[in-house]
Amino acid sequence: MNEEHFLEFDEYLQGEMTVEDKMTFEQQLEDQPDLAMAFATYKELQLHLENKFGQADELLAFKKNLKGISKKHFKKSKPKVMALKPWYYGVAASVAVLFGLFFLNQHSNPTFEDYNQPEMAFFTERGDADANLKLAQDAFNAKQYKTAIPLFETILKTDKSAEIQYFYGVALLEENRVVDAEIVFNALKTGNSIYKNKAIWSLALSKLKLKDYKSCKELLLTIPEDYEGNDQVDALLNDLD
Repeated sequence: MNEEHFLEFDEYLQGEMTVEDKMTFEQQLEDQPDLAMAFATYKELQLHLENKFGQADELLAFKKNLKGISKKHFKKSKPKVMALKPWYYGVAASVAVLFGLFFLNQHSNPTFEDYNQPEMAFFTERGDADANLKLAQDAFNAKQYKTAIPLFETILKTDKSAEIQYFYGVALLEENRVVDAEIVFNALKTGNSIYKNKAIWSLALSKLKLKDYKSCKELLLTIPEDYEGNDQVDALLNDLD
């Protein structure tokens, strides 16, 4: 991207150019392939940011600062040819750096929310008529984890199956009771149930939630390749690199 045209790109896209300046700018795009390519790249990057962050306060603040710089240094009546002044390079370069830092900061590390996709619980489909199981299932699937937790605790007094323990741990993690959740997942991790690798994945997510990226990666590397959710494991490992 040509830094000297950074502010013009934004001004054009926001519809803030005069008719004359707009015609001049569009002619420049036709005459200068490099400028046209840089403009297309800028448009794509801005569209990505808007789709990713919507009306996020950080993006709005950045755009406000950009407009402030532009209004301070540009006059409304511009000459037909957009001459570049020495101060312009410094301002454009600074804005470009700020834009780059903002973008990189938002993509620096994966987040818990990026990978948190709790599976649905289906306890009653196997014919168990226990009322608490049905209530726990419905509360969990409705993401009412605070309600589901005491129901799971009641069930675990008589049913300590790996399945109940696993969904109990997930509910704890969703309620930010990370230490309690990790106790549950670590117990499952040492066993041989079908929830062993799911528990390791959940432990990795708990570390991700705590921003303990090193421990998160170490846990992910212990999950075998035949794990049913291996695509997510690989994706998270790539994001952590």
